Amino acid sequence: MSNLVLAAAVGYKFKQIEFFIKSLRRFYKERIIFLISEQDVGLKEKLIEFDCESIITNINKKEIQFKRYSIFLEYLKNREFKNILLCDSRDIYFQSNPFEFNYNGMINFFLEDKKIKDCPYNSNWMLKTYGKDSYKDISNNIILCSGTVLGNKEKIIEYLNLITKYVSIYKYKKKIKYLITFRPDPEGRGCDQAHANYLVHNSKINNFELYSNSRGPVATVFYLKKIIFDKNSFLINEDGKPYVIVHQYDKKWEKFKKSVENFKSYLNI
Repeated sequence: MSNLVLAAAVGYKFKQIEFFIKSLRRFYKERIIFLISEQDVGLKEKLIEFDCESIITNINKKEIQFKRYSIFLEYLKNREFKNILLCDSRDIYFQSNPFEFNYNGMINFFLEDKKIKDCPYNSNWMLKTYGKDSYKDISNNIILCSGTVLGNKEKIIEYLNLITKYVSIYKYKKKIKYLITFRPDPEGRGCDQAHANYLVHNSKINNFELYSNSRGPVATVFYLKKIIFDKNSFLINEDGKPYVIVHQYDKKWEKFKKSVENFKSYLNI
């Protein structure tokens, strides 16, 4: 059985995920599948060049944030894979094979560097999705990033089932002006992270492992306290080890711009 990297790229141009694909293919030769729109014809053709597969949907890119979970779930049900990485695509690059790290959990989640209560975005998502009581229960926990989740197929299926269930039960409470006009509330974009944090911090799923942002294998850059590069422009953690995955590097682009270009040259991509 092969491993699988599974990501959404609905409405993206190839240039937006080029670094993701080229850095990943530098270290990893197994399956990569992108969820894309039926309008993304040019993107589909470019993906084939890099031996990537596509799941085609007609769902609007503004709705894919939540609906991707049920699409992924349906796709995986009757297929065999060993381990699966669910991840974002536009703001990620790879520094090694994501499946070669020695993970401890059957499913693995990666933390940021701030408590939920200290982040206005995550606080808002939790409060408007689960309410004050649920927010208070986990507000002192460190933010878990929903943009990178890795586990075996069985646990990923369980996680996708839970996310799909809770997305259908707990709706983000939109502002009135968006509610009465049937428009998405822009402040709710990304609130699927509230579901991931609720599920994990309340142990609705078991056999998981949490990894520190400062010393783990995944750097979620937005709140990363120390940004350090080695001589080859690999981003390294506080133990001096290169991160496997770098996520949200665009949020600190001024600090990453030069190193990203050097890293691309080092990898010859």
